[in-house]
Amino acid sequence: MEPTDVKISRKKPVFPVSAALQKYLKSYQRDSKLPITYNDLLMFNESYPIMDKNGKDTLWEGPIYPSDQLENLHNGLKVIYANLKASGNLRIVQHKYIDKIEYCTFGNTHPFRVRIVNRLNDVYDYFYVKKADASRIYGLEMEEILSPNQVNYLVDRETLIEEHIAGIPGDVFAKTYLYNPEYNQTRIAKEFVKFNERCLVMLLGDMRAYNFVVQITPDFDDIQFRIRAIDFDQQFYEGNVKVYLPQFFKENFPYVKLCMEELTDKTFLQYQQEEKSSILHRVRSERHRLADLRDVSNADVLTTAENTNTLKIGMAEHFADPNYLECKTMTDIIELNVKNIIRQVKL
Repeated sequence: MEPTDVKISRKKPVFPVSAALQKYLKSYQRDSKLPITYNDLLMFNESYPIMDKNGKDTLWEGPIYPSDQLENLHNGLKVIYANLKASGNLRIVQHKYIDKIEYCTFGNTHPFRVRIVNRLNDVYDYFYVKKADASRIYGLEMEEILSPNQVNYLVDRETLIEEHIAGIPGDVFAKTYLYNPEYNQTRIAKEFVKFNERCLVMLLGDMRAYNFVVQITPDFDDIQFRIRAIDFDQQFYEGNVKVYLPQFFKENFPYVKLCMEELTDKTFLQYQQEEKSSILHRVRSERHRLADLRDVSNADVLTTAENTNTLKIGMAEHFADPNYLECKTMTDIIELNVKNIIRQVKL
């Protein structure tokens, strides 16, 4: 499990939402007519850099909008929040106001982060406005279907709205909390093994520490942990199998080291098997939705033929399974991953 310097495409193209994917999103209540689009938020005159508490540039900017547009933008964003959180019921935003709009210049989709505050008690929440990318949408759907986590998002043509996923960023957790004496390190290691397994099955790439969060839940006798992906841009695009295994990123070495310290080969395989069993349970309960998603994604072009060919060879070597060589698309590879889990769990 030694980490390596995994190379990925920094500038993955943004893939448009096809008519078939739009139809799928409508079938599963993911589409919405929104009053404000991603392009509307781009209409700012100037911006200022946002620094963290230590004076370091966060790579986020504070856009400055014309004063005559601000009220319309804020009202539209409140409606979007109501659509995301309460199926459009505007009563949940009648005491809320838009506190901040922030723009990220880093990454593929250049998202906007919106902070909305309840003026009655100062409780705040965040949501994101992004340029719709089919890769990311497929990643969100795979997360919804195959992971233990629920994701909340809406799509309106070229605009994607995402709920904020709360948690401690993986890189911050590794530096500050990983060896907290109050935490059971074996539980953290167990979650990293499960997360690693999930990413490979779903072909979710680039899960470096800053692209996932760690959620901490106090239980009656111990503290529970869960590692959750927060970035889905690199969904089945790259051809290198190591891109889909978080264990190989040098940024994740603290987690890999913890696994080597806390787990034996036997417990490592046990946790892998537990995650496969959980995935199988979710496949069975969501088989119709998964089949619909498979049919739609198989008809979309979401990577290059070269990447698909490289990955199927890599997967065949990784699993010592020549059946991967018969795969024609990234979707075929995921489907074979799932079929192999079904066979293994039944054994």
